[in-house]
Amino acid sequence: MYTPIPFSSVTISDAFWAPKLRVNRENTLPIEYEQCKITGRIDAFRLDWKPGQPNPPHIFWDSDVAKWIEAASYSLSTHPDPQLDALLDEVIALIASAQQPDGYLNVHFTVVEPEKRWSNLRDWHELYCAGHLIEAAAAHFQATGKRSLLDVLCRYADYIAVVFGVGEGQKRGYCGHEEIELALVKLARVTGEEKYLALARYFVDERGRQPYYYTAEALARGDAPEKFWARNYSYMQAHIPVREQREVTGHAVRAMYLYSALADLLPADPSLRPALDALWQDVCLRKLYLTGGIGPSRHNEGFTYPYDLPNETAYAETCAAIGLAFWNQRMLQLDCDSRYADVIERALYNGILSGVSLDGKKFFYENPLASIGLHHRQAWFDCACCPPNLARILASLGEYIYSQSETALAVHLYVQGSAEARIGGHALTIRQETRYPWDGEVKIMFDLDAPFEFDLRLRLPGWCQHFHLEINDSLCKAPLENGYLVIRRSWTASDVVRLELKMPVERIYANPNVRQDAGLAALQRGPVVYCLEAVDNSAPLEQIYLPREAAFTARFDADLLDGVVILSGEALAADPSDWRQSLYRSNPPRFSPIQIIAVPYYAWDNRQPGAMRVWLNDCGVSCQV
Repeated sequence: MYTPIPFSSVTISDAFWAPKLRVNRENTLPIEYEQCKITGRIDAFRLDWKPGQPNPPHIFWDSDVAKWIEAASYSLSTHPDPQLDALLDEVIALIASAQQPDGYLNVHFTVVEPEKRWSNLRDWHELYCAGHLIEAAAAHFQATGKRSLLDVLCRYADYIAVVFGVGEGQKRGYCGHEEIELALVKLARVTGEEKYLALARYFVDERGRQPYYYTAEALARGDAPEKFWARNYSYMQAHIPVREQREVTGHAVRAMYLYSALADLLPADPSLRPALDALWQDVCLRKLYLTGGIGPSRHNEGFTYPYDLPNETAYAETCAAIGLAFWNQRMLQLDCDSRYADVIERALYNGILSGVSLDGKKFFYENPLASIGLHHRQAWFDCACCPPNLARILASLGEYIYSQSETALAVHLYVQGSAEARIGGHALTIRQETRYPWDGEVKIMFDLDAPFEFDLRLRLPGWCQHFHLEINDSLCKAPLENGYLVIRRSWTASDVVRLELKMPVERIYANPNVRQDAGLAALQRGPVVYCLEAVDNSAPLEQIYLPREAAFTARFDADLLDGVVILSGEALAADPSDWRQSLYRSNPPRFSPIQIIAVPYYAWDNRQPGAMRVWLNDCGVSCQV
C-alpha cells in the first residue's frame, strides 16, 4: 500500500502547471464565488425564500457551494490568503445557520419542499449534496484547523446514520447520485471515527440489493416505478450489488464516484477487488476516449456500449474525466501500477484541462473531439457541477504527483517542484527539474540529513517507447515493475538521477472496433493529444489527409496559447473545385499538398471560433496527388 504525498507538502514551480494553478487561484475561484453569489446559491442558505418567489433553491445548489469551499480550502493550504480565509468563514457561518435542529442540512428540502425530505433518493440529490458538504468540511479543517464546518457536517452525518440503515424504523435507501460514500471515508480519516466508515460501507453494501429500494420508494410516493425515465437502475449503478458488477453502465460521474469509494474501502474489504478490476478493464480498454474523456452519450450523460466513441457528439463531461482521475488515483495507491497513472495523466493533460479556458474564466461541460465551430466554453451553467470540480482538482494537483510507503518513494507525474516525504521514519525532500510535458528530460535530486536506503520508483509512461536513465552521470539499468523503473540504493544528498523520456510525434490509431475512428489517425506527443483548428489551417479540416510517410516537426511557441509545442508537417487536402456540379461521382477526389499545424487539444477554442478535429483522415496508400 502507498499513500499520496499531500498536496500541502508539494510545491509546483514548473512552466506548465504553475501558471495554470495561479490562474485557478486568481481568476477561477473568485469567478466561481461571484457566480454562486449572483445566482443565489450562497444566499439560499439564509433560508428566506418563500413560495411564489422566483429562483427557488435547486436540489443540487448546495453541492456547487460545497465544491467551491473545498477548492478554496485547498488553495489556502498551499497559498495562505487572509481575505479568502475570511470569506470562507463568512460562507461557512451562513451554512451553519441553515442547519436544522435535528442536524438536517439541505436548502431545497428545508424551504422549497420540506414535506418531501428523503422521499426520492433515486432522482433527487440530498445525499449527494451531503457528500460534497462533507468533503468541503474535511478540506477546510485540514487547511485551517478550524472545526466550524466540520462540526456541522459531523452532526449531519450522525443524523444521516440515524435515518439510514438496517435497523428497525430506518430507511434501507442509498443515493441515486453517488458521492456520500467516498465523502464518509474522508470524514472517517479526518475525525478518526469508525462510525463514518461503517456508514459508507452500508451505502455500498446496500446498493443494488433486491427488493429494490427505489421501487418501494416510488410506490410509497404514488409514482409508477416502471415510468422511471432511465427504465432501469443501471443508470445509477444500482441494478445489481456492486460486487457482482463487471460492466460500467449509466451516468459516468456517478459511476466514477462509486468506484472511487469502492477503491477507498478495498484495503479492508478485498472482496471488492474483482469488481473493480473488471470495471477498470471495461472503462479503460473499451470506453475511454483518447483525451481521457468518458461517457459518449448526452442522453444519460454516460455510457452506452463497448467501443462506442463518437467524436462530434461526444459528451465526455468534464466532471466525468475528473471522476476518472479520482478513481485511478485511489487504485494507484494499492499496488503502484503505472496503468492507473497513465490514465490520470491522459485525463489531466487533455480531457480535464480542456474544461477551462486559458484565462480560467470560461468552462466546457462537454468535451467533443470534433466541432464544426459552434461549441464554446461558457461563463457558467444552470447545472454548474463542472467549474468548481475543475477548481478543486487543480488546487489539489500536487497530491497526484508522488506516493510513499515504508520502503519506497514513487514518482507518478513529472512536474517541476519539490515534495516533503517520510519513508521508514526518515524525512527527505525530493526535487524535480523538467520542462515536461514539452520535453522528456527529468532531473531528480534529494535533500536529506543522512544517507538511507529506499526504492525510488519512476513511472515509465505508457506512451514512451524509448528512454535513458542515469545516476550520477552513469548509465543505470533499473528493473521495470508494474511500469515503474525501480532504483534501490542508499541515497545521499549528492545523488542526481536523470531520466530522458524520448518524445517523438506519434500517430495513434484506434481499436478497429471503434467504428467512428475507422480510417482515421490522431497525433500525440508525450502525454499531449493534438488537434487541428481551422484558424491554423488553410483547408477544411474534414478534407485533410495524413500521408503515412509525412514527418512532423515539434516546435515550442512561447507566444501561442500561453506557450505550447505545436506540430507542423505536410499533409494532403482534397480538392473540391471540380465537384461543383456533382454531389457524387465515380472518380475519386484529387489531392494537393498543404502544410498543417496541430495544437494541444486542451487549448482549443481559446482563439477565434472555428472547426476542430482530433481524429484525421489517414491517407494510407490510396491518396493520389
